[in-house]
Amino acid sequence: MTIYHIDESQRKAAKVVGFSYLFTVAIVVLAYFGIQTRLMVAGNAAQTARNIMAHEGLFRINITCDLIYCAGLVVLLTALYVVLKPVNRSLALVGAFWRLVYALTWVVAALNFVDVLRLLSGADYLRVFEADRLQALARLYVGTPTYGVGLPFYGLASTVCSYLWFKSNYIPRALAAWGVISSGWCMTCAFAFIIFPNFAKVVNPWWFDTPMASFEIATAFWLLFKGLRPSGIAKPDKASDQAQADAA
Repeated sequence: MTIYHIDESQRKAAKVVGFSYLFTVAIVVLAYFGIQTRLMVAGNAAQTARNIMAHEGLFRINITCDLIYCAGLVVLLTALYVVLKPVNRSLALVGAFWRLVYALTWVVAALNFVDVLRLLSGADYLRVFEADRLQALARLYVGTPTYGVGLPFYGLASTVCSYLWFKSNYIPRALAAWGVISSGWCMTCAFAFIIFPNFAKVVNPWWFDTPMASFEIATAFWLLFKGLRPSGIAKPDKASDQAQADAA
């Protein structure tokens, strides 16, 4: 059994991983359930535009949440790399890269939301467009599926990291195995949805990443309260033990 020694930098990074998992989940829940569901009206661009302009400050907070979430993901991928690098440096780097790609999709989402505010600002240079066209364009930017495009990369990153968690034994193997399964499921669903748009009628989109989120939350609490556990126990060398017994 391979034993991965744990140094102080890994222990500190593990705490950062735990905090970052919870923080990023909290930010997403706040932005989506606290703001977007209140402003976005499915199939009604005009009402969505009116809601955004009536609550412009709230919409700007949503943009800020997206950027903070992106920053949190960068912190998370860095801390994960520090923890998992001794297990397999190449895979840890690949996981960090894929998570970075996902983080960048949220920057794109934030930029799209800024464009929404520009379209609905009522600036003089926009008067050449009818109000309903501006509203439709704004709704298009709000509905740009950056999350759907980025989600496969998050699933890939989480699958790789979960495998390294499993291999290292830093967290319970049952939990790490759940991470591999749930992350692989998320990745598969995300790619399937891109290829087959009607896939969402077969599998509810809420089930794409909810299992993976449960893994991340459970891992976060483990790392915050338990920390990294010893990776394994070396098996005794039976031949050596026999030789010592014969010598005695």
